[in-house]
Amino acid sequence: MTAECPQKNSALPTGLVKFLSALFYALSSFLITVANKTVLTGFRFPSYAFVGIGQMITTIAVLYVAKKSRAVQFQDFDRSIFHKMFPLPLLYIGNHITGLGSTQKLSLPMFTVLRKFSILMTMVLEMYLLRKTFSRPLAYSVLTIVLGALIAASSDLAFEVEGYVFILLNDAFTAAYGVYTKKKLGVEGLGKYGVLFYNALIIVIPTTIICAYTGDLERSLTFQGWTQGTFLFCFIFSCIMGFVLMYSIVLCSHYNSALTTTVVGAIKNVAVAYIGIFVGGDYVFSWTNFVGLTICMSGGLVYSYLSFTTTSERTAEEVKIDATENPLKTYSVK
Repeated sequence: MTAECPQKNSALPTGLVKFLSALFYALSSFLITVANKTVLTGFRFPSYAFVGIGQMITTIAVLYVAKKSRAVQFQDFDRSIFHKMFPLPLLYIGNHITGLGSTQKLSLPMFTVLRKFSILMTMVLEMYLLRKTFSRPLAYSVLTIVLGALIAASSDLAFEVEGYVFILLNDAFTAAYGVYTKKKLGVEGLGKYGVLFYNALIIVIPTTIICAYTGDLERSLTFQGWTQGTFLFCFIFSCIMGFVLMYSIVLCSHYNSALTTTVVGAIKNVAVAYIGIFVGGDYVFSWTNFVGLTICMSGGLVYSYLSFTTTSERTAEEVKIDATENPLKTYSVK
Protein backbone atom coordinates (compact mmCIF):
# COMPACT_ATOMS: atom_id res chain seq x y z
CA MET A 1 0.00 0.00 0.00
CA THR A 2 1.27 3.46 -0.89
CA ALA A 3 0.19 6.65 0.84
CA GLU A 4 1.25 9.93 -0.66
CA CYS A 5 1.47 13.26 1.11
CA PRO A 6 3.18 16.62 0.59
CA GLN A 7 5.52 15.96 3.52
CA LYS A 8 6.91 12.76 2.12
CA ASN A 9 10.22 14.25 0.98
CA SER A 10 10.73 16.04 4.29
CA ALA A 11 11.06 12.65 5.93
CA LEU A 12 14.22 12.01 3.94
CA PRO A 13 17.25 13.44 5.73
CA THR A 14 19.37 15.68 3.54
CA GLY A 15 23.11 15.24 3.13
CA LEU A 16 23.70 18.27 5.35
CA VAL A 17 21.53 16.91 8.19
CA LYS A 18 23.24 13.51 7.96
CA PHE A 19 26.67 15.15 7.99
CA LEU A 20 25.86 17.46 10.92
CA SER A 21 24.49 14.59 13.03
CA ALA A 22 27.67 12.61 12.35
CA LEU A 23 29.84 15.64 13.15
CA PHE A 24 27.89 16.14 16.38
CA TYR A 25 28.63 12.54 17.36
CA ALA A 26 32.35 12.83 16.53
CA LEU A 27 32.67 16.07 18.52
CA SER A 28 30.75 14.64 21.48
CA SER A 29 32.92 11.52 21.47
CA PHE A 30 36.08 13.62 21.49
CA LEU A 31 34.87 15.92 24.30
CA ILE A 32 33.80 13.08 26.58
CA THR A 33 37.17 11.39 26.05
CA VAL A 34 38.88 14.57 27.25
CA ALA A 35 36.44 14.96 30.16
CA ASN A 36 36.78 11.36 31.33
CA LYS A 37 40.56 11.45 30.95
CA THR A 38 40.71 14.60 33.08
CA VAL A 39 38.51 13.15 35.84
CA LEU A 40 40.03 9.66 35.96
CA THR A 41 43.68 10.45 35.20
CA GLY A 42 44.15 14.14 35.95
CA PHE A 43 42.38 14.04 39.32
CA ARG A 44 43.00 10.29 39.91
CA PHE A 45 39.33 9.58 40.59
CA PRO A 46 39.13 5.95 41.83
CA SER A 47 36.20 4.57 39.78
CA TYR A 48 35.25 4.73 36.11
CA ALA A 49 32.05 2.83 37.02
CA PHE A 50 30.94 5.67 39.33
CA VAL A 51 31.52 8.16 36.51
CA GLY A 52 29.33 5.97 34.31
CA ILE A 53 26.61 5.94 36.98
CA GLY A 54 26.75 9.74 37.11
CA GLN A 55 26.30 9.89 33.34
CA MET A 56 23.34 7.50 33.45
CA ILE A 57 21.63 9.42 36.29
CA THR A 58 22.11 12.65 34.33
CA THR A 59 20.47 11.06 31.28
CA ILE A 60 17.53 9.82 33.37
CA ALA A 61 17.07 13.18 35.11
CA VAL A 62 17.25 15.30 31.95
CA LEU A 63 14.80 13.14 29.99
CA TYR A 64 12.43 12.77 32.97
CA VAL A 65 12.21 16.54 33.38
CA ALA A 66 11.83 16.97 29.60
CA LYS A 67 9.00 14.41 29.55
CA LYS A 68 7.19 16.03 32.49
CA SER A 69 7.46 19.44 30.81
CA ARG A 70 6.18 17.87 27.56
CA ALA A 71 9.31 18.88 25.69
CA VAL A 72 9.71 15.24 24.58
CA GLN A 73 7.35 12.28 24.44
CA PHE A 74 7.87 8.58 25.03
CA GLN A 75 5.96 5.71 26.61
CA ASP A 76 5.36 5.60 30.38
CA PHE A 77 7.01 2.76 32.25
CA ASP A 78 5.18 -0.59 32.34
CA ARG A 79 6.04 -4.29 32.09
CA SER A 80 6.27 -4.17 28.31
CA ILE A 81 9.35 -1.92 28.49
CA PHE A 82 11.70 -4.80 29.33
CA HIS A 83 10.47 -6.79 26.34
CA LYS A 84 10.68 -3.78 24.04
CA MET A 85 14.22 -2.87 25.15
CA PHE A 86 15.64 -6.41 25.18
CA PRO A 87 18.49 -7.16 24.40
CA LEU A 88 19.82 -3.57 24.27
CA PRO A 89 20.81 -3.23 27.97
CA LEU A 90 22.61 -6.59 27.92
CA LEU A 91 24.51 -5.59 24.79
CA TYR A 92 25.49 -2.30 26.43
CA ILE A 93 26.86 -4.08 29.51
CA GLY A 94 28.71 -6.63 27.35
CA ASN A 95 30.17 -3.81 25.25
CA HIS A 96 31.28 -1.98 28.41
CA ILE A 97 32.91 -5.01 30.09
CA THR A 98 34.75 -6.32 27.02
CA GLY A 99 35.87 -2.79 26.16
CA LEU A 100 37.49 -2.37 29.57
CA GLY A 101 39.06 -5.84 29.37
CA SER A 102 40.56 -5.21 25.94
CA THR A 103 41.82 -1.77 27.00
CA GLN A 104 43.67 -3.38 29.90
CA LYS A 105 45.21 -6.20 27.84
CA LEU A 106 46.17 -4.32 24.64
CA SER A 107 48.29 -1.32 23.82
CA LEU A 108 46.34 1.80 22.80
CA PRO A 109 47.50 1.69 19.12
CA MET A 110 46.45 -1.97 18.76
CA PHE A 111 43.17 -1.33 20.58
CA THR A 112 42.43 1.47 18.12
CA VAL A 113 43.31 -0.66 15.09
CA LEU A 114 41.44 -3.83 16.06
CA ARG A 115 38.31 -1.84 16.88
CA LYS A 116 37.93 -1.38 13.11
CA PHE A 117 36.54 -4.90 12.76
CA SER A 118 33.34 -3.67 14.42
CA ILE A 119 32.66 -1.83 11.14
CA LEU A 120 32.55 -5.03 9.09
CA MET A 121 30.46 -6.75 11.76
CA THR A 122 28.02 -3.82 11.78
CA MET A 123 27.61 -3.99 8.00
CA VAL A 124 26.88 -7.74 8.15
CA LEU A 125 24.33 -7.29 10.98
CA GLU A 126 22.59 -4.43 9.16
CA MET A 127 22.22 -6.66 6.10
CA TYR A 128 20.85 -9.51 8.24
CA LEU A 129 18.66 -7.69 10.79
CA LEU A 130 17.62 -4.52 8.95
CA ARG A 131 17.60 -6.04 5.44
CA LYS A 132 19.81 -3.21 4.25
CA THR A 133 21.78 -3.30 1.01
CA PHE A 134 25.03 -1.49 0.26
CA SER A 135 26.50 -0.31 -3.02
CA ARG A 136 29.77 -1.84 -4.17
CA PRO A 137 31.81 1.36 -3.65
CA LEU A 138 30.48 1.61 -0.09
CA ALA A 139 31.29 -2.04 0.63
CA TYR A 140 34.77 -1.65 -0.89
CA SER A 141 35.46 1.36 1.33
CA VAL A 142 34.54 -0.71 4.41
CA LEU A 143 36.84 -3.52 3.26
CA THR A 144 39.59 -0.92 2.76
CA ILE A 145 39.24 0.16 6.39
CA VAL A 146 39.49 -3.46 7.56
CA LEU A 147 42.49 -4.09 5.24
CA GLY A 148 44.27 -1.09 6.75
CA ALA A 149 43.54 -2.46 10.23
CA LEU A 150 45.04 -5.84 9.28
CA ILE A 151 48.18 -4.21 7.92
CA ALA A 152 48.59 -2.01 10.99
CA ALA A 153 47.95 -4.97 13.32
CA SER A 154 50.61 -7.09 11.60
CA SER A 155 53.30 -4.89 13.19
CA ASP A 156 52.21 -5.87 16.71
CA LEU A 157 54.73 -8.39 18.04
CA ALA A 158 53.29 -8.49 21.57
CA PHE A 159 50.43 -10.86 20.67
CA GLU A 160 48.07 -11.30 23.62
CA VAL A 161 45.48 -14.04 23.06
CA GLU A 162 43.18 -12.92 25.87
CA GLY A 163 43.37 -9.31 24.73
CA TYR A 164 42.53 -10.22 21.14
CA VAL A 165 39.56 -12.34 22.28
CA PHE A 166 38.28 -9.44 24.39
CA ILE A 167 38.63 -6.91 21.56
CA LEU A 168 36.86 -9.13 19.02
CA LEU A 169 34.03 -9.72 21.49
CA ASN A 170 33.95 -5.96 22.08
CA ASP A 171 33.65 -5.42 18.31
CA ALA A 172 30.74 -7.88 18.16
CA PHE A 173 28.93 -6.22 21.10
CA THR A 174 29.52 -2.76 19.62
CA ALA A 175 28.10 -3.82 16.24
CA ALA A 176 25.09 -5.53 17.81
CA TYR A 177 24.41 -2.57 20.12
CA GLY A 178 24.53 -0.11 17.22
CA VAL A 179 22.24 -2.16 14.97
CA TYR A 180 19.74 -2.94 17.74
CA THR A 181 19.70 0.74 18.74
CA LYS A 182 18.66 1.53 15.17
CA LYS A 183 16.07 -1.25 15.28
CA LYS A 184 14.63 -0.17 18.63
CA LEU A 185 14.06 3.36 17.32
CA GLY A 186 11.15 1.90 15.35
CA VAL A 187 9.49 0.25 18.36
CA GLU A 188 6.09 1.82 19.08
CA GLY A 189 6.14 4.15 22.07
CA LEU A 190 9.92 4.39 22.40
CA GLY A 191 11.61 6.52 19.76
CA LYS A 192 15.07 7.96 20.38
CA TYR A 193 14.18 9.51 23.75
CA GLY A 194 12.53 6.38 25.10
CA VAL A 195 15.50 4.24 24.03
CA LEU A 196 17.88 6.61 25.82
CA PHE A 197 15.79 6.90 28.99
CA TYR A 198 14.91 3.25 29.56
CA ASN A 199 18.34 1.95 28.55
CA ALA A 200 19.93 4.16 31.21
CA LEU A 201 17.20 3.35 33.76
CA ILE A 202 17.63 -0.42 33.36
CA ILE A 203 21.43 -0.33 33.35
CA VAL A 204 22.00 2.05 36.28
CA ILE A 205 20.58 -0.37 38.89
CA PRO A 206 22.89 -3.38 38.29
CA THR A 207 25.85 -1.04 37.71
CA THR A 208 25.31 0.61 41.10
CA ILE A 209 25.04 -2.80 42.81
CA ILE A 210 28.29 -3.97 41.20
CA CYS A 211 29.96 -0.68 42.10
CA ALA A 212 28.93 -1.12 45.76
CA TYR A 213 30.02 -4.78 45.81
CA THR A 214 33.52 -4.00 44.49
CA GLY A 215 34.01 -1.12 46.93
CA ASP A 216 34.13 1.51 44.18
CA LEU A 217 31.05 3.23 45.57
CA GLU A 218 32.63 3.79 48.99
CA ARG A 219 35.96 4.90 47.51
CA SER A 220 34.17 7.33 45.20
CA LEU A 221 31.99 8.87 47.91
CA THR A 222 34.99 9.38 50.22
CA PHE A 223 37.16 10.88 47.46
CA GLN A 224 38.81 14.06 48.76
CA GLY A 225 38.44 15.92 45.48
CA TRP A 226 34.72 16.59 46.07
CA THR A 227 35.72 19.75 47.95
CA GLN A 228 37.59 21.13 44.91
CA GLY A 229 35.60 23.38 42.60
CA THR A 230 37.69 22.41 39.57
CA PHE A 231 37.07 18.70 40.07
CA LEU A 232 33.34 19.25 40.61
CA PHE A 233 33.14 21.20 37.36
CA CYS A 234 34.98 18.48 35.42
CA PHE A 235 32.88 15.69 36.97
CA ILE A 236 29.59 17.47 36.21
CA PHE A 237 30.81 18.24 32.68
CA SER A 238 31.66 14.54 32.22
CA CYS A 239 28.14 13.56 33.39
CA ILE A 240 26.51 16.02 31.00
CA MET A 241 28.71 14.86 28.13
CA GLY A 242 27.71 11.27 28.90
CA PHE A 243 24.10 12.20 28.13
CA VAL A 244 25.14 14.26 25.09
CA LEU A 245 27.23 11.37 23.73
CA MET A 246 24.41 8.83 24.09
CA TYR A 247 22.00 11.26 22.45
CA SER A 248 24.46 11.96 19.61
CA ILE A 249 24.86 8.22 18.95
CA VAL A 250 21.09 7.73 18.69
CA LEU A 251 20.72 10.88 16.58
CA CYS A 252 23.49 9.83 14.19
CA SER A 253 21.98 6.34 13.87
CA HIS A 254 18.54 7.88 13.32
CA TYR A 255 19.57 10.12 10.42
CA ASN A 256 22.25 7.83 8.99
CA SER A 257 22.78 4.19 9.89
CA ALA A 258 24.47 2.09 12.56
CA LEU A 259 27.30 1.49 10.08
CA THR A 260 27.86 5.20 9.48
CA THR A 261 27.93 5.83 13.24
CA THR A 262 30.56 3.11 13.65
CA VAL A 263 32.66 4.46 10.77
CA VAL A 264 32.53 8.01 12.17
CA GLY A 265 33.81 6.68 15.49
CA ALA A 266 36.58 4.82 13.68
CA ILE A 267 37.65 7.92 11.74
CA LYS A 268 37.78 9.86 15.01
CA ASN A 269 39.93 7.15 16.62
CA VAL A 270 42.34 7.06 13.68
CA ALA A 271 42.63 10.85 13.83
CA VAL A 272 43.49 10.55 17.53
CA ALA A 273 46.09 7.89 16.66
CA TYR A 274 47.63 10.27 14.10
CA ILE A 275 47.83 12.99 16.74
CA GLY A 276 49.45 10.47 19.09
CA ILE A 277 52.27 9.96 16.60
CA PHE A 278 53.40 13.55 17.08
CA VAL A 279 52.09 14.32 20.58
CA GLY A 280 52.56 12.31 23.75
CA GLY A 281 55.87 10.59 23.06
CA ASP A 282 54.65 7.01 23.72
CA TYR A 283 54.06 6.02 20.10
CA VAL A 284 56.74 3.75 18.60
CA PHE A 285 56.83 4.62 14.89
CA SER A 286 56.52 1.77 12.41
CA TRP A 287 56.08 2.13 8.68
CA THR A 288 53.76 -0.89 8.63
CA ASN A 289 51.56 0.62 11.32
CA PHE A 290 51.64 4.07 9.73
CA VAL A 291 50.69 2.73 6.27
CA GLY A 292 47.87 0.68 7.83
CA LEU A 293 46.51 3.75 9.64
CA THR A 294 46.68 5.75 6.40
CA ILE A 295 44.73 3.08 4.51
CA CYS A 296 42.14 3.04 7.31
CA MET A 297 41.73 6.80 7.16
CA SER A 298 41.50 6.77 3.34
CA GLY A 299 38.76 4.13 3.41
CA GLY A 300 36.91 6.04 6.10
CA LEU A 301 37.01 9.29 4.16
CA VAL A 302 35.77 7.59 0.99
CA TYR A 303 32.94 5.96 2.95
CA SER A 304 32.00 9.33 4.46
CA TYR A 305 31.94 11.00 1.05
CA LEU A 306 29.77 8.28 -0.47
CA SER A 307 27.46 8.14 2.55
CA PHE A 308 26.82 11.88 2.83
CA THR A 309 26.61 12.71 -0.89
CA THR A 310 24.40 9.89 -2.15
CA THR A 311 20.71 9.37 -1.44
CA SER A 312 19.73 5.76 -0.98
CA GLU A 313 16.19 4.39 -1.03
CA ARG A 314 14.92 3.95 2.51
CA THR A 315 14.04 0.51 3.80
CA ALA A 316 10.70 -0.31 5.42
CA GLU A 317 12.51 -0.44 8.77
CA GLU A 318 13.79 3.14 8.37
CA VAL A 319 10.34 4.40 7.40
CA LYS A 320 8.94 2.65 10.47
CA ILE A 321 11.50 4.43 12.66
CA ASP A 322 10.62 7.84 11.24
CA ALA A 323 6.91 7.12 11.58
CA THR A 324 7.47 6.39 15.27
CA GLU A 325 9.11 9.79 15.70
CA ASN A 326 6.53 11.60 13.51
CA PRO A 327 3.18 9.79 13.85
CA LEU A 328 1.20 12.54 12.06
CA LYS A 329 3.03 12.02 8.77
CA THR A 330 2.32 9.42 6.13
CA TYR A 331 4.94 7.81 3.95
CA SER A 332 5.50 5.90 0.77
CA VAL A 333 7.32 2.58 0.99
CA LYS A 334 8.49 0.83 -2.14
